Amino acid sequence: MYVFNKKTVEDIDVNGKAVLVRVDFNVPLDAGGNITDNTRIVLSLPTIRYLLENHAKVVLMSHLGRPKDAVDEKYRLTPAAKELGKLIGKPVKKFDEIFNDEIKDYIKNVMKPGEVVMLENLRFNPGEKKNDRDFSKNLASLADFYVDDAFGAAHRAHASISGVAEFLPAVSGFLLKKEVEALGALLENPARPFIAVLGGSKVSDKILVIKNLLEKVDELILGGGMTYTFLKAMGNEIGRSICEDDQLGYALEMVELAKKNGVKLMLPVDICIAQEYAENAESKNVAINAIPSDWEGMGIGEKTIELYKTEIAKAKTIFWNGPMGVFEFERFANSTKEIAEAIAGSSAVTVAGGGDTLAAIKKYGLNGKFSHISSGGGASMEFLEGKILPGVAALQDK
Repeated sequence: MYVFNKKTVEDIDVNGKAVLVRVDFNVPLDAGGNITDNTRIVLSLPTIRYLLENHAKVVLMSHLGRPKDAVDEKYRLTPAAKELGKLIGKPVKKFDEIFNDEIKDYIKNVMKPGEVVMLENLRFNPGEKKNDRDFSKNLASLADFYVDDAFGAAHRAHASISGVAEFLPAVSGFLLKKEVEALGALLENPARPFIAVLGGSKVSDKILVIKNLLEKVDELILGGGMTYTFLKAMGNEIGRSICEDDQLGYALEMVELAKKNGVKLMLPVDICIAQEYAENAESKNVAINAIPSDWEGMGIGEKTIELYKTEIAKAKTIFWNGPMGVFEFERFANSTKEIAEAIAGSSAVTVAGGGDTLAAIKKYGLNGKFSHISSGGGASMEFLEGKILPGVAALQDK
């Protein structure tokens, strides 16, 4: 059992107090400004409801998208405020500014305990990403306590994440605590065998994760585009498959590190290949040493899928990040689907993280089948690299 050693909302008396809550409402929007997936808002509900039930004035702040440090109409948080209002069954007053004297006066003198307000998109102000001290101080002046429940942004040393914590008593929300506990348990005391299944297109995105996991896991299973870098490094012809030539040396280092640590490193034995990167391209299944020079890999092959499923069935703990192939194309989605279903159907403790991983889980209707699905791709990866997240470090110790 991993022990979370930071204070949480349950360790403070919020009755009648203004509580500034950093949430992650960075939700996808369609061209009409409608939310296409409200998962991140739903994940924040336990903390928001707890604060409301305990008579706090709840002041929410979040970022959305990547505006260029200025007001951008398409990135306003108005849709998120409306969606939250529907979910909690009460109106959420949304301000069109992040901070000013009117907002400060409203929270102090007009707002009642049990009400919710939302500030405008934090990234409209350049002080957010710069962790500007004055901007942090202004945000902090709106409340009596600070609660961080935005695990998806916990790896950013921004004003609303670590800066505000200098000026207010800072504690964790329920989502942040749950995330750190689930990921911490993987690194500290996993049930064994502990298997990590890593996919995705780039080795460079996962360099430090692979290195750290090779000190923790019993077995590392690799799939997706990143495998071609490993296969080429080991002397295989990979045709026109995606490859990071500047990572070939690193790939060989990881193979040696796995041997040194007694970790079973599994790479594909066959590949599903296509003549071009297209949904309707001609395709076939070949051994890893039989990829024609003008074809490219689209996912792990049929024999590999069965091999990987056999290993997954033996595990007691599984961490999964990254698709096993080009799952965006229905024709080549089977490798990711089969491995996802094998992990979801396992009796092991199963933890998944990363944007594409979450998309695959949702696509195949497996949301409720994992022990924990991380809401933060970048944050979960940095945590598993062994890094200290600024959003966690800033909170008060128990």
